[in-house]
This record gives sequence, C-alpha cells and structure tokens, in this order.
Amino acid sequence: MPQPVPARPADPAAWTSRARWGRLADDMLRAVRPYASERHALVRLPGPASASGEWSDGLEGFARTFLLAAFRLRGEEGHDPYGLAEWYARGIAAGADPESPERWPTFAEAGQAKVEAASIALALHETRPWIWDRLGERTRAQLRDWLGLMVGADMPQNNWIWFQGVTEAFARTVGGRWRQEDLDRTLARAEEWYQGGGWYSDGLTGGAHRNHDHYNGWAMHLYPLWFTRVLGERAPEGLADRYRERLRLFLADWRHLVGGNGAPLFQGRSLTYRWAALAPLWTGTLFGASPLTPGETRGLAARTLSYFTANGALTGEGLLSLGWHRPFRGLLQRYSGPASPYWASKGFAGLLLPASHPVWTAEPEPLAVERGDFTRTLDGPGWLVTGTAADGVVRVVNHGGDHSDPARLWPDDPHYARLGYSTHATPEYPADAGAGAWEASATLLDAEGRAAHRRPLERLSLADGTGVSRSRAHWPVDAAGAGWDPFGGAPAAFRTGPWLTVGSAVRGSVEVRVARVDPAAPGDTPAVRVRFGGWALPVGTEPVREPDAAPGASGAGLRAEGGTGTFADAPSGVPGHAAVTSPGGLVSSVTDMGGLPLGAVRAATGCSPLARDSATPLLTSEAEAVPGTLYAAAVHLGKGTPRALPTLATTWAPDGTTTAEITWPDGHTHTLRLPAPPMG
Repeated sequence: MPQPVPARPADPAAWTSRARWGRLADDMLRAVRPYASERHALVRLPGPASASGEWSDGLEGFARTFLLAAFRLRGEEGHDPYGLAEWYARGIAAGADPESPERWPTFAEAGQAKVEAASIALALHETRPWIWDRLGERTRAQLRDWLGLMVGADMPQNNWIWFQGVTEAFARTVGGRWRQEDLDRTLARAEEWYQGGGWYSDGLTGGAHRNHDHYNGWAMHLYPLWFTRVLGERAPEGLADRYRERLRLFLADWRHLVGGNGAPLFQGRSLTYRWAALAPLWTGTLFGASPLTPGETRGLAARTLSYFTANGALTGEGLLSLGWHRPFRGLLQRYSGPASPYWASKGFAGLLLPASHPVWTAEPEPLAVERGDFTRTLDGPGWLVTGTAADGVVRVVNHGGDHSDPARLWPDDPHYARLGYSTHATPEYPADAGAGAWEASATLLDAEGRAAHRRPLERLSLADGTGVSRSRAHWPVDAAGAGWDPFGGAPAAFRTGPWLTVGSAVRGSVEVRVARVDPAAPGDTPAVRVRFGGWALPVGTEPVREPDAAPGASGAGLRAEGGTGTFADAPSGVPGHAAVTSPGGLVSSVTDMGGLPLGAVRAATGCSPLARDSATPLLTSEAEAVPGTLYAAAVHLGKGTPRALPTLATTWAPDGTTTAEITWPDGHTHTLRLPAPPMG
C-alpha cells in the first residue's frame, strides 16, 4: 500500500508559498502511481466506477493527473526530480498503441474520452520540449491517430465543444488531423452562449441561457484562452483580446463568490473538482486578464487551497476523494468516477508562473468579502449576491438559471433549483429527493406534506438587489418509486398545482422573501400550505461519513444516495420564528413577516456534505394557502442575529399585481413588484 503523504498545513498562510503548492502537487502525483497499470497508461483509483465504466475511468486518471504533471514540469522549466516526463511518456506510448493491452478507449467506445483528450492535448502542449519532442515517431503517429478521431465527432452542445476545439488545435500544431469547420463551429457556439458581462451559459437548454455554475470559470473561460495559446500565431486575429476582456469582467464578479473561509460558492454540478474553481483566477493572471491585484490573487488562492486541505479533501494516502470535504456521494453525477476530482489540477495552473512573479511575492491581501459588505446584482446568471465582512459569508439568491428546459417540468436538482446558495451553507441531499426542497426554498405543500418542485423557474425581474421569479408547482407522480434518479432524468409524470411567484430583496445578512400563490386551474393539486425554508447548517461536530453500504458499480446508483432518512421536525418554541446555530457560531433563521406563524427546525443525519448532522429552520402557514395573499419572512444567515429587521407594506392592484415596499433599519428602501398571475 502507498505510504501516507506528509501532513498538510491548515494555516492559509502556509499556502501562499509557491514551493508549498509544488510540494503538494508532487505528493498528489506520487500518491496515484501505485494505482497505475504496468506501463502507466491507465490510472485506476479506488472507488465506485462512473457510468462510463472502469476503462474510461482509468484514462481519466491518467489524463487529469498528466495535466497536473504538465503544469509542474512547465513551471519548473523541465526540472524533473520525480521523473514525471518519463513516467507519463511511457503511459502515452502504451495508451496510444492500438495493440497495447493498456490502450485508451476510442471516442466511440467511451464518450468521456473526448473530455480527457483535451487534457492530454493541453498537457502535451505545455510539455512539448520534454515529452512530445522526445516521443518516438511511431508513438507520435499513433497519438495523432487517436487524437484525430475527434475530427467531425458529434459533441454535446455545452462546454464539451471546447474539448474538440482544443484537441484539434493541438493536432494542427503537430501535423495531425484537424478541420477548420470544427474550429469555426466551436467559436460560433461559444458566441451564441455568451450573455455579456463576462458570463456564458454552458449551452442553451431548451434554447435559453439558463446554465450557470463553476463551468463558467473552469471551462468556458479557461479553454478559449488556452485555445489561442495552443494555436499561437495561427489563432484568429483579435480572438485572445476578446476572451481576455470577457474573463476580466467575469473575475470582477467571481472574486465576490468566495467566502472569507476560502470556500467557493457551493452551487452547480461537479463540485468534487473543488479548487478547480481557482482555474479562472490563474488563467486571468497568466493571460493578463485579471482585475485582481497580485496580493488579492495570492491571498485568495491560498485561502481556497487551505479550506479544502484542512477539511479532509485529501485522504491519508494523498488521494482526492469524491466529495466536497470528505467523501460524500450525494453530490455526485453519473459521470463522476474515482479520478474525476483530479480536474482540481486546473487549480494548479498558477505553478506555470515563476516564483519571482508578483502573485507569489506580493503581500497577501484580504478577500473581497473581507474588505467590506457588498451587494451585487449579476444579470447573467440571475443572482443577487451579498457578502458581509463580519462573518465572511457570501450568499446568492437565485432568480435566474436552473439548468433545465423552460418548456417542460423537471424535478428539482439541489445543485441548481434552490432559491439560495452560499459559501457557508449547502443544499441537503436526502434519499427521498422526490419530497422536494426543505432548505433555501419558498414552496407549496400538498395534502401529504410533500413540497412542490420549482424547475423550471421563470425570471421576471432582477435589479438593484431585488429579484422576482415564478414557477408552476408540481409533484413527481413516481417520486417514491424505485429507481428514480432525480439528477439523471425526469419522472414520467407530474401532478401540477398553482403558480407561485417569489420575490427577494437583499441587504447584508438578510433576505426579505415574499411569495404569492396564484389561483389554481381546474384539476390542479391544491396547495394546502406555504412553507419557507432557511439555510441548512451543519450543527454537529462529527464529520461527514461515507454510507455504510456502497452502491453498485453503475454510476446511476450514486445519485439518489443522500441522507439516511433520519429526520426530525421540532416546533421552534417561538411563534413565527425558527433558528439553528452552527458550531462555528453562524445563525440561520427565518422570521415571519406575514402569514407564516408556524416555526419548526428540521434536523437531518447524513444529508450534508459539511458534517454528519445538519438542521434547517422552517416557517409554514397555519391554514390552507390563500390565492393572492402575500406571505413574507426575513431570512438570515450570518454571525449572531440581526439587531433589527426591516418592515413591509403591501398593496394590491386590480389586475392582480402585488407591490411590497421594504424599509430597512438604516432607512434604505426596496420595492418588489410581483406581476399579475399568468393566464392558464
């Protein structure tokens, strides 16, 4: 068995050193070697296989660690005390050889291989003098043949287009197969998905810009600029400048999405890539496209790496586990396999910068959230963002995207459909995802107490710290049926209910949340009650633990596996108020501002990626939901409790429009207008 790697410091200051980053990279690369095939072409790490199977997972283990090795080699200008170049070159020779027992799958045999081909292409580009130029001609020809299978290949219409673009760009530079039509299509698709302000939608689900998450940074901004880096003088004129300006705009927002604890925003899929979230930060510096000072860059990167290493992201053997802190299978997708977390390699791109670069020498500076409170309205994803310096908490209220087709009903995915996301709180992952959301929600309950789902939501307005959206309440008919995968596909049918229009106004640690139930149509499931859920917080000191029984080898079995089902709802003891407190002193509370007198706390075990035990404060209406009534609450997440809460005044127009005037304790006002109910 491999030996444990050296201890990893918890002090963020230790991670401001480029040498320390380099040692961690070396440790991680040495830790995977015992799991490699004889000639290293496949790195089969322990853990349940993805839906693509163990063969594909082995390629993934090679490609993603090769990218890390490439950053290490290039950054050290070929200095190679651990023989990285020779080790990976041997793997390339075996993997590209179609007669080798360790050969890599073709793209027809494993679609996931298209993703890994891009990592191999980027790594070969960065290490050209030490690997590509020293490969035998037979191996180079076989590698060109394998990469050449990308030409004309069908690609999912999302960030995957860049895997084709980058792979063919590299092939073009080494005499391999490429096609101008493929490169042109990649560039054209990316233009269609750009929304302005630095934000892309990761493809157009249902033809709409609704797909927003960390892929904006570690894919939609990273690959375009590396595409121009690979092509060099062959890149279209002005293309790199265009992508630089977009990344500069994106980073101006992104820097506000990291908490004072170093945690990136917990939102979207593939969160097990962890500090891959730093990819746009380093890319911005490498390409001269960052609005951050070198000191802020250094401090932010160190804080994020410290956050994950101090919270158990690396096992005692030095392997990245499938989870956020420690292993937690509830947040995974079908494509997640044992080597998937090694896209964290992208978060080491800063090693390409020499030790003398200002990002490694400047005095670390405070993060954006530590410099002062802020409120930002991000039009691209439809988010209201607040940060508070007193506790370092960043919160996002989501009235924009949900990664779904707006023309059909979908079950909620906790990564996208929650009303709120944060750096200090996460969605809950119960085994019965069909029950709908508890935390970070405004929802309707049916007669059995099951919460309605939200996807797809419709953005109605977003401006100046306020947002309004609406959705058709719906309940999966087969929610409790065996085999339903809430993240892999929709159930066959839904029961529909009335429309629910939700508005938010944010200031500091508080969101004023309002909701109006619109009249039900004939045949709709009636809404018995309205329920607001606050932020879910870890409430125990026990770390998250792997389930006792591992799922089968099929990736599908992983997705519905969340908590143990150990839940407890207890009255809060205070009418119209409920609160929970984390061991670190953060408070999550909801306080009635109209129509929600029943307070309770829902405790859960095994549902949080942060700790074994978690809890969510809830407010519920006492009587059946009344159409046209405005339900309201103050929702807080932060250190301690607010000294004072805002006031609310509501007016109704004859056409059904509802206006809520919110006055904050400091005199600032917000106006929320909930438009008239939709027809039908």
